[in-house]
Amino acid sequence: MPPVPRPGILEIAAYVGGEAKLGGHNRVIKLSSNEGALGPSPLAVAAYEAEKGEIHRYPDGGAAELRAAIGAAWGLDPERIVCGAGSDDLLCLLAQAYGGPGTETIVTEHAFAMHPIYARYAGSTVVTAAERGLTADVDAMLACVSPRTTLVLLANPNNPTGTMLPWEEVRRLRRGLPEHVLLVLDAAYAEYLDDPRCSAAIELVDEAGANTVMTRTFSKIYGLGGLRLGWAYAPAAIVDVLNRIRSPFNASRPAQAAAIAALADVRHVEASRAHNARWRRWLVEALAAHGIPVHGTEGNFVLADFAAAGRDAAAADAALRARGIIVRPMGGYGLPGCLRITIGTGEEMAAVAEAVAAFMSGTAGERARA
Repeated sequence: MPPVPRPGILEIAAYVGGEAKLGGHNRVIKLSSNEGALGPSPLAVAAYEAEKGEIHRYPDGGAAELRAAIGAAWGLDPERIVCGAGSDDLLCLLAQAYGGPGTETIVTEHAFAMHPIYARYAGSTVVTAAERGLTADVDAMLACVSPRTTLVLLANPNNPTGTMLPWEEVRRLRRGLPEHVLLVLDAAYAEYLDDPRCSAAIELVDEAGANTVMTRTFSKIYGLGGLRLGWAYAPAAIVDVLNRIRSPFNASRPAQAAAIAALADVRHVEASRAHNARWRRWLVEALAAHGIPVHGTEGNFVLADFAAAGRDAAAADAALRARGIIVRPMGGYGLPGCLRITIGTGEEMAAVAEAVAAFMSGTAGERARA
């Protein structure tokens, strides 16, 4: 008899990332994974390349220099920062440390897919709170709390809906939760907000006692998704727990060097934020011109509702793919009528708009056959 995993593991549906390749096309426009449109800072690339002669050396296991750089950038105590292999790494550790058999973890209806996966991996029972208008609903979340609840995972802004719960509501959520319940604020898209520091989330971590954590990533606006690097800001007691259970070298040398340089290149970050705001607005207007509403615009993507426009999202996806454009179908998130479209370069956005216009006018098939 072969080895058998513990109960519940085989019931977890594996995460499926956005596609990157498309047969039959020499050039593919990849808008399926919410990667930064302008890519990494040239300074980050140079710092990464400078490490090539040292890759036989282990990195600083505590990421002290990187934590100091993060602290300086956002006005935080480096001792209360933990780095990991993407914010996913830290979310998984938090689920294991504060969840487990006999506990319940609350997630939202259209949460980032890894939230329930990590909870189930830890052995927790996942309780899904209904949303209102594709946005997290505090009352629904609080209604899900039971004596077994130990963890609440909330992405704000949320992926894939692009919606955001006002911070006043997040505070109300924290006040309504028992003190022993850990609230984890997944702020992967914070850098695209008007307040990229995500001050309200930081204040919650500082004010709420040892029961609130914020996670962030270098995968989006900093363009370092391929290096897998994220961080958490947390109370000292939770930092201590994370440092006890994380892998000893969970942030590589090149990743740490590139991230430090990326933080220092403020001009590149500001250019990326401005680019995203401009072309996100442009794409929303281009979709609206064809009667396609967009549900959320708080990240570096839009959630286009083709069903609301009376059209089939799968057919729209096929029309885009026929032109070499890969976006993200949302059936796996319970939103089969929608496509999530990452904000890319201006040229890429123009290509999306042209493809959508052809699809909505019924000429997409003719162009695909040409």
